[in-house]
Amino acid sequence: MEISGVLTETYGRLPALVRAAVDGLSPEQLRRAPAPGANPVGWLVWHLTRVQDHHVADLLDTEQLWVTGDWAARFGLSADPDDTGYAHTPDQVAAVAPESPRVLVDYHDAVAERTRGFLAGLRPADLDRVVDEAWDPPVTLGVRLVSVAEDDLQHVGQAAYVRGLLLTGR
Repeated sequence: MEISGVLTETYGRLPALVRAAVDGLSPEQLRRAPAPGANPVGWLVWHLTRVQDHHVADLLDTEQLWVTGDWAARFGLSADPDDTGYAHTPDQVAAVAPESPRVLVDYHDAVAERTRGFLAGLRPADLDRVVDEAWDPPVTLGVRLVSVAEDDLQHVGQAAYVRGLLLTGR
């Protein structure tokens, strides 16, 4: 299997996991945190999608779908390209208000489609290209793609866990 196939397979698993995490939840359930200071399902899925949108758009040197589409309004937010959820306060977490599970799925699907297109054209040598010199050592494309996948997979797992808590009344 070529590297683009491995990455496509990895990222390709996320949309089904996102659907499973949000399917059938009400807007109120999407916003309900399992405990004070914990993140709700809606925020977790929004955040993992924002991170992927932000980073892949940067890799493509193009604008984020969050900025070019009507996504932000459907979450009760502004289209701030820098707002991915990192370092959110509890008030900022609570302000993420997806109108429905569908908007979470649709936004993630749009980002996933863009990511698939990007990954399809990758060659092994591309992974060594430095994409961020702000770190020591500088971050390569391969490291960035693994980092985003790891972050997304952790957060979708957290969302599935919180969903289970919601549905069992815990």
